[in-house]
Amino acid sequence: MSGQEKGPVDVDPYAPAEPEATTPVFKRLCAPSGLGTKRQLRDMGLRPGDQDPVAEVETRGPKNGLLYEITKALPVRPMTLAKEAALDKAMAARQTCGICRRRYHFVLPTSLNSCLECHDGTPADPHSYIAPPAAAHQLAA
Repeated sequence: MSGQEKGPVDVDPYAPAEPEATTPVFKRLCAPSGLGTKRQLRDMGLRPGDQDPVAEVETRGPKNGLLYEITKALPVRPMTLAKEAALDKAMAARQTCGICRRRYHFVLPTSLNSCLECHDGTPADPHSYIAPPAAAHQLAA
């Protein structure tokens, strides 16, 4: 045997392979230009795409806002007719009274399971809803 032999190396299987990279955290009004939150990107007609957040900005809530590079952001995907139809169907379910079948221009309270007029007789403004479609007859001929 020659000189020094290396024995088995003790490796902690639970130790992180590399130290975790931390993103810088900025105060609310001190974020550098060229970075934006998802909401700011959306206002510009952009989305983060595949990029990871490069920094954070402090918020009032428990989570910090993530900042993305504006130059790497991608354009927002256009709305398709199928997506628009699916969103309209979902909103119709939230805006339609289960009793009188009127579709209102606002989301009905889920605690009532109906509009206010059906629940307690409060008259509804005729301009606040769309009348239900006329019932088609069920006759075969």
